[in-house]
Amino acid sequence: MTLPQLALALIWIAATIGAYVVGLAARRRARNHPLVNPVLIALVLVAGLLFLTGTPYADYARATWPITFLLAPATVALGLPLAKNLRHVRASLVPVLAGLVAGSVASMVSGVCLVRWLGGSHALALAMLPKAATTPIAMVVAGQIGAQPTLAASLAMLGGLTAAVCLGLVFALLRVTHGHAIGLAAGTAGSGVGAAQVTPLGEGPAAFAAIGIALNGLITALLAPLVAAWLG
Repeated sequence: MTLPQLALALIWIAATIGAYVVGLAARRRARNHPLVNPVLIALVLVAGLLFLTGTPYADYARATWPITFLLAPATVALGLPLAKNLRHVRASLVPVLAGLVAGSVASMVSGVCLVRWLGGSHALALAMLPKAATTPIAMVVAGQIGAQPTLAASLAMLGGLTAAVCLGLVFALLRVTHGHAIGLAAGTAGSGVGAAQVTPLGEGPAAFAAIGIALNGLITALLAPLVAAWLG
């Protein structure tokens, strides 16, 4: 890497981290209002910078690869609270599995129904199937069912952001206050972005969010081909 490339990479990494810090500050100022999501704010700010500077996304992705690389160990780190709360997980195994299957199936069916209702294409409906899974799993599943992996990845990220923004409102409306239920729902519906929302609530919600991420990915990988076959 040349010196100008290194300088550019440092600038974009600093801009990305700075945008997220701004998002965190905005959430604190809004007293943790669910609509004020740090990830969404950072996404808008970075996208705005890319547009104003005329920087292609491919160049930005190359410059910020260290942040992308750290996503994997950050996700694995969710296993720490899971290990500490394994006793609670075992005690709730049956309802957890039932909720996961229901959440995974509801995510896939609702995505397909939304595309059909809005008159979208068959290819878009297929790409919507794995939208609640983590981005890497969504891309792999999309390749297996004949959908476009890049489109599935975009929809998965959009789905995670939407879930993270809306989960707080849904919990308040349904009066859900149990930390384990909140964590499981956040991990299942919002993947890593949803898990980041509930991690500050404690190790219990973080542990169940980790379960939601992992098992929802597995269930989606198993059921998405069956749903795709049903779609014809």
